[in-house]
Parts: sequence; C-alpha cells; structure tokens
Amino acid sequence: PALRRLSRHLLAHYQKGTRPVRDWRTTTNVAIDLMVYAILSVDEKNQVLTTYIWYRQHWTDEFLKWDPARFDNLTQISLPVESIWVPDILINEFVDVGKSPHVPYVYVSHHGEVQNLKPIQVMTACSLDIYNFPFDVQNCSLTFTSWLHHIRDINLSLWRQPELVKFDRSVFMNQGEWELLYVLSRFQEFSVKSSDSYAEMKFYVVIRRRPLFYTVSLLLPSIFLMVMDIVGFYLPPHSGERVSFKITLLLGYSVFLIIVSDTLPATAVGTPLIGIYFVVCMALLVISLTETILIVRLVHKQDLQPHVPEWVKHLLLERATILLCIRDRKKFSQSRMQSLDTIRQVENNDSTAKLAPYVCEDPRECGAGGDTRSALAFASRTEGSAALQEVLRETTAIRQLLEKREEFRDVAREWLQVGYVLDVLLFRVYLAAVLAYSITLGTLWSVWRDA
Repeated sequence: PALRRLSRHLLAHYQKGTRPVRDWRTTTNVAIDLMVYAILSVDEKNQVLTTYIWYRQHWTDEFLKWDPARFDNLTQISLPVESIWVPDILINEFVDVGKSPHVPYVYVSHHGEVQNLKPIQVMTACSLDIYNFPFDVQNCSLTFTSWLHHIRDINLSLWRQPELVKFDRSVFMNQGEWELLYVLSRFQEFSVKSSDSYAEMKFYVVIRRRPLFYTVSLLLPSIFLMVMDIVGFYLPPHSGERVSFKITLLLGYSVFLIIVSDTLPATAVGTPLIGIYFVVCMALLVISLTETILIVRLVHKQDLQPHVPEWVKHLLLERATILLCIRDRKKFSQSRMQSLDTIRQVENNDSTAKLAPYVCEDPRECGAGGDTRSALAFASRTEGSAALQEVLRETTAIRQLLEKREEFRDVAREWLQVGYVLDVLLFRVYLAAVLAYSITLGTLWSVWRDA
C-alpha cells in the first residue's frame, strides 16, 4: 500500500538525532500556536496556575519531502513522533509535569511541513496579585523557548495573527470560577551572560475571577451585620438592651470571620483588600460598642453624679442641638422644673396653713367663754406647742428629703438629656464614617472591576 511504501521511503535513512536541514547554516523556523481550553485551578498560596491548553507546532523538515505522484497522490501522512526530529520547545514557567495525554503521531505533508498538535496540562509559576480579591484580574505568562538551540538554529514565530490569538475563545470552557479575557502574544530575544541569543514566544493569559459567589457568601453577610449595628442605635441609650445587642453583634461577626477565614486566599506576599475590609468592620463594631458603653455610663450615674457643667450645657444642649436640628431640651427641662417648683410651693403653703394654731376670728365667741375657757386654752396651748414643734420638725425633714430627691432627679434628667444629644452626635459621626468607608471601597472595587 502507498502509506507503507511512503513510510518506509521517508524513514529508511532518516536520522532523528540531527536538525533536519541540508545546510547547517539554515535556521529552522518553528511556528507555534496556543488556545486556552480551561482554567483548572489558581493556587494563591503557592503562586501556581494550572491550565489546560491546545498547543500546536509547525516546522519544515527538509528530509521528509516526496513526490505525491509516486505514492498514489498521497500528500499527507502521520508518522510516529518518536521516529522524527522534534524541536525541544519547553515552557520556562513549568513547575510540575501535568497529566497531559500522550499523542504519538504528527502530520507530515509532501512539502516537508510537520504539524505537531497536542493538548497539555500546564502547571506554571505565576505572580498572583490577590489584593483586589474577589474582583481580581490575573496576568500569567507562558514562555515557549528552545532549551538548547540558540536563535541561529531554531527561531520561533506565531502561527496565526496576534489579533486572532487574542480574542480566540472558541474552545474555552467558561463555566468555572475564572473567565478568559484575552491572550496576548509577544516575540523577543534574550541572552544569558553575553552568550548566544535565544528566541522565545510569550503568551500572556489574562483571566478574571467571577465575584458573585464571594459577594453573596462574604460581602452581603458582613453588610447586613453592619446595617443591624446602625439600626441598634435607635434603641434607647438609658436601657441596657443596646449594650447586649451590640455585644451579640460583635460575637456574631467574630464567628463569621472564623468561618470565612478558609475561603480567603492566603499568601505570604500581602493581604487582600477584603481582609482589610473585615478588620475595619470589626473595628467599627468595637467603636460602636465603646460609644454605647460610654453613653450608658453617662446616663446611669444617678445620685453619684454632680450637676452638669455649664460648658457642657452650652456645647451640647444649646450649640449641638441647633447644629443637629434637635429640639432644645434645655428650655423644655427648665419650663418643666418651673412648673414643678410652683406645685411644690402650693403644697407647702397648704400644709403650713393646716398645721397653724387655731385663732378666734369672732371676739364675741372668745368673750363668751369667760376665764375658765381661757385657762383651759392656755393649758392646752402649752401642751400642743411641743407636739406642734415635733410635727413641724418631721414635716421639714420630709420636705428636705423630697427636695433632695427632686434635685437628684433633676440632675439625672440633665445628664440623660446630655446623653441623648451626645448619642445623636456620635451616631451621626459614626454613620458618616461608615458611609465614607463604604463609598470609598465600592468605588475602588468598581474601578478595578471595569479596568
């Protein structure tokens, strides 16, 4: 058959150990091509990228030419790859031999053109930048070069046009975590210590992570907890519920960080921005809890606290209320205290009138009793004077106790008003800090996402 006759004709005196050129000055041009089939894994800790590519080589073998008319018009034949010369093209970034299938044949045309087509699982070293995780874009290079032959023996070129290679996603499986953006190609020469130059062809595989999973599982729970922390400011500051609520949120966020710690990429180079985001959120929760403890401590001093200093009243109850558009609680408190003082004065006058000694208003009534009645009145007046003095002392003590208690209540009420105004002020400052932080972070991620 023609295939056997042609195979015996081509390989009868073929020497696969030497470069297939008749003149040793002739350079063997190897055209290479690459198509990315899948992104298998990205190991951020070990800085290793595992891809599956379709690799193609094309060169001319001057000893594998024939006349098709002599072999039944046969223009192409497949030969064992172990039987012919193959260029020693390797990938410089190789760190491990992948599980690539072995393709035992190459195609040879009657002009001596050899095509070596094979799939390769490539495990290469790549400088992975995870600062923008999960909105990161990685650029990893695959450098094809001859390990031994310099550029005078083997030169490299691109099989297809760079524009066709750049946007070729015809065989890419895009259902994984990463999507292929484009593949850039560049030819360059390099030399080691002023030795002969070597030709190399670089392919830059640019991939982008799909952030939906990490947005749902990492960012949204953290955002929800921060929103609940802001809502917790609407609890009354004089109650102890806000402190327990804030502590519960802080503990919940700590458990959340422990759970997601395995999801975040770990490298010795740097920390991703999302890790800084979680740390800042934790710090904001701690600041919120500290503010709550300060306010609760301020409004629960009770009888141990002195009067509110005048400068505090001036700053918080007058200036701050106007600045924050809060109702002037100081005037409201003063009017309420004045009304309470009026009520106390009326009650004191009534009690004094009831405890005063009996005095005759009609002279005829006093004169009708005679001396006997006056004597009895004098004796009873002497005994009632001591009892009256005792009742007056007890009444005075009760009045002083009530006035002291009312004074303590007024002091506590003043501190409560100061606490409310200070709570609103700190809450708005905290809210402005959270909004500024969120807008800054969102803007950075949006810029990186669109870049």
